[in-house]
Amino acid sequence: MSNVTTVYQVTGMSCGHCEGAVADEISGIDGVVTVQAVADTGRVTVTSASPLDETAVRAAVDEAGYELAGQA
Repeated sequence: MSNVTTVYQVTGMSCGHCEGAVADEISGIDGVVTVQAVADTGRVTVTSASPLDETAVRAAVDEAGYELAGQA
């Protein structure tokens, strides 16, 4: 089975530290393969083994101190 890539919009990221915090939290979700956060656009690209539960992604982003606006 091939991996699934989903792009989320996250508000509040402004620097590399922000990107790292968001990526670290999302990386902790079961099934996540890679996370690329870009503060300039607020976009977070997540590759996972299967589609993720948006509630889990929202909780991870919230834990990092930012807000998930939804899928981009």
